[in-house]
Amino acid sequence: MQSNDLRRLGNSDLLVSPVGLGCLQFSRGKGVSGMMWPSLRRQEINDIVRASISGGINWFDTAELYGWGESERALSRSFDDLDVPRNDIVVATKWWPLLRTAGSITETIGKRLSALNTPKIDLYQIHNPFSFSSINSEMKQMAKLVEQEKIRYVGVSNFSANGMRKAHKELSKYGLTLVSNQVNYSLLKRQIEKNGVLDTAKELGISLIAYSPLGRGLLTGKFHDNPDLIKSRHIFRKYYASLNKKKLKKSSSVVKALKSIALKYQVSPSQIALNWVINVQGEVVVTVSGATKAGQASDNAGAMNFELSEDDLGYLSEVSSSF
Repeated sequence: MQSNDLRRLGNSDLLVSPVGLGCLQFSRGKGVSGMMWPSLRRQEINDIVRASISGGINWFDTAELYGWGESERALSRSFDDLDVPRNDIVVATKWWPLLRTAGSITETIGKRLSALNTPKIDLYQIHNPFSFSSINSEMKQMAKLVEQEKIRYVGVSNFSANGMRKAHKELSKYGLTLVSNQVNYSLLKRQIEKNGVLDTAKELGISLIAYSPLGRGLLTGKFHDNPDLIKSRHIFRKYYASLNKKKLKKSSSVVKALKSIALKYQVSPSQIALNWVINVQGEVVVTVSGATKAGQASDNAGAMNFELSEDDLGYLSEVSSSF
């Protein structure tokens, strides 16, 4: 199978490209997430979405938290501006659970549907496990939304192996399945291989959606080439991405390996890093990568146009084993 072949998300009928577009950067200056990236103009967002689709990306991941709905609205406007048929794409978004109860899932779905300008959300995810309600209560509310035909499938994000099992078991009572768990996974963040999340996903037929596959920018190599770039980043983003000299030093051997292999394949180091994520575990892992420029979106999509050899996958796994 080629890297650019569509993959089935979990046990659903959603077919997605191995690389999707993460839309945190569409927050347009609103909320904490909006402070970490420049406020993109409407045309810039359109260019990013167009480049993504042109490159073979067919799905987009956003969230209520991203600018408190602004990312969802910006994405929807872009689809309209570009005359993108909604049936041709898959849209995923997330409910924010912190300081809320499960009842909020059904109470706020109207706002999500309105922001996305759609009658039904393809994949609706619990953003993290921190809520005033239990996983069982949350899955019960999610099942209601499926029954009401307001969402198609249920996913979670940042859930542990045990949390995945609980959600999966509860959904099964309603004849449903947990489709995905969105997790932090990259050459610099490999905990899911050791904490049971990956094994559980394989066992239950759940897809893992890797976020921050480029180590929040570290794996591009640009901060290693020019450490002064760190100074220009917003303080929240520096903290969020662990942009500091210690992290640069620790990750330098991985970046060096990426650059070496990139020369061999005549692609960018970023594309090598993304290709490792979508291929090293077979088809169980797909990824969402962000972009603040159309060129970055094209680069992300280009990671699906080749496949690393088993030797190169193994070498990168070895070099990054300490992570």
